[in-house]
Amino acid sequence: MPSIDPELLALLACPESRQALAEAGSDVLVSLNGAIQKGGFKNVGGVAVDQPLESGLVRQDGTIVYPVRDGIPVLLIEEGLAVPQG
Repeated sequence: MPSIDPELLALLACPESRQALAEAGSDVLVSLNGAIQKGGFKNVGGVAVDQPLESGLVRQDGTIVYPVRDGIPVLLIEEGLAVPQG
């Protein structure tokens, strides 16, 4: 799993709430990838997600993950992924 430079990570924030971001742990990624694999999972913008995440940045409140693609954080509100609860 690619890692985000800690200095860069310290500068990043959620584009919607301005909360701090941290690298998503394996438990969060497993939960999201399980939901994606089941099908019908959509991002905040309503677009179906069919590619599993290798890495992501989770918002401080733990409810939204922004994907990291090819080592680049995608910090667009509509690209956020709601973390499945329960």
